[in-house]
Amino acid sequence: CSSDLFKCSIVDEACVIIHSSSLNFDVDLPHYGTSGGVHAKDGGRVTAPPTMWIEALQMLFDRLKAQSFPFSKIFAISGSGQQHGSVYMKTGAGLVLQNMHPDKSLKELLEAQFAYADSPIWQDSSTSAQCRALEESVGGPLELAKRTGSRAYERFTGNQIAKIYQDDRKSYDNCERICLVSSFLASVLSGSYVSIDSSDGSGMNLMDITTRDWDEQILESTAPDLRNRLGPVKDAHEIGGRISSYFVEKYGFSSDCLIGLWSGDNPNSVAGLGLSRPGDVAVSLGTSDTLFGLLSTPHPGLDGHIFVNPVDSDGYMALLCYKNGSIAREHVRNQIASGSWNQFNQLLSESPVGNDGNILFYFLQPEITPSVSAGIHRYNGSDQRVERFAESKYEVRGIVESQFLSMRHYMENIGLTRPVRILATGGASANVAVLQVLADVFGASIYTAPVTDSASLGAAYRAYHSFVIHEKGAFVPFCSLVTEDRLSFELRATPVEEHHVVYSELLKRYQGLLATVIGES
Repeated sequence: CSSDLFKCSIVDEACVIIHSSSLNFDVDLPHYGTSGGVHAKDGGRVTAPPTMWIEALQMLFDRLKAQSFPFSKIFAISGSGQQHGSVYMKTGAGLVLQNMHPDKSLKELLEAQFAYADSPIWQDSSTSAQCRALEESVGGPLELAKRTGSRAYERFTGNQIAKIYQDDRKSYDNCERICLVSSFLASVLSGSYVSIDSSDGSGMNLMDITTRDWDEQILESTAPDLRNRLGPVKDAHEIGGRISSYFVEKYGFSSDCLIGLWSGDNPNSVAGLGLSRPGDVAVSLGTSDTLFGLLSTPHPGLDGHIFVNPVDSDGYMALLCYKNGSIAREHVRNQIASGSWNQFNQLLSESPVGNDGNILFYFLQPEITPSVSAGIHRYNGSDQRVERFAESKYEVRGIVESQFLSMRHYMENIGLTRPVRILATGGASANVAVLQVLADVFGASIYTAPVTDSASLGAAYRAYHSFVIHEKGAFVPFCSLVTEDRLSFELRATPVEEHHVVYSELLKRYQGLLATVIGES
């Protein structure tokens, strides 16, 4: 369940994809009136209706049923939810989950069970006051990062909870359970509340990443009786329960079908790309862009995030997240290239590596990395601020180069070193012209997986992982099940050394201008 799509991936015991399908919230569920799957409101508030997510889940199942899909052969389900989003279940909702009747739709059964009708999601930037208060309560942003893996971010769930408590106390008091998008959908499938996993829980500013438990001081600073509303944290490979009788009776699932803990989209991408060794770095080029890799020892700081590893609870993953990913690239495409990727790529190829010194900072929305306000900043080769570039091709190359230069700049701050290879995923990973710039900026070869949706695939792999662990009664390394030969990575771009040298020099100017942009924000 991403921002704009609900996807389904099914794999067999050899980790081969046997089914893949998706639906688009705007297109397939237009009655919710979303744009990109969300409702953007005043003051930076961005939400999505949780009823839409469960209606989408049911629609996917209904489509499979119409194709006579053998649900009885599914032995485990896990999933991926857009990270940080939160769902507020009202008092009595747990009983409704336990007693869902198959004659009714999920929407009919659950649409009245939310204490807060709309779910704040990762694009929300309305909680700046709550972020500053949280950092002050623990002794500053660095201390918060050392505990929770990140300084306070507006989209992180704890700050969203604090805002709801402060702005709508009645709704908070009427809430018996606060779920992440991941644990909410797992709870619907299980027919009872399922725990938040420690990897997705790392993106809340509430969990101590060392103890893998809620930080009591932070809970008290956020809202009263919060531990009871959140429930316990569990490792991502654990089982949340068996599938609800609702789905057994309505679709023919086996009553023995296990519901593995769901996790966030970024942790699931780690599984979907088979990251298993320090030194591997993945870049997801989607609605938001992310860069992530594995660490044995966490190095939390003021930039980026440290999460618990979703497939090895003793390890960690480091992550950079950019709100202005495909959103910004597509905006430039629409403005400069008449909405055509072919024309966009042609302009990219016509512009020189290094963009004749022109540097672009393109923030359509308030950015996460770095933390700056919305704005577009253009600099020519003499570091002078300009209103527009001399030629449109500079705008196209500028957006691509600046995004990847930022990733290279910030990755060392989260404990990641120069990668030997980069695994690319997300919609834009199908664009070889963009991948070539990525290869040249980092001086690393770029590989892609056969499918661009690593989060949905990773959730299917994790379901298999949880099932095997449950059957054996002992932990089994993820990499022993999802081996690299099964992932079929394809080499898509190799770095040109002369280009890498150009970008290494350009990075120095980029860093200086970045400091200026941050200072002005």
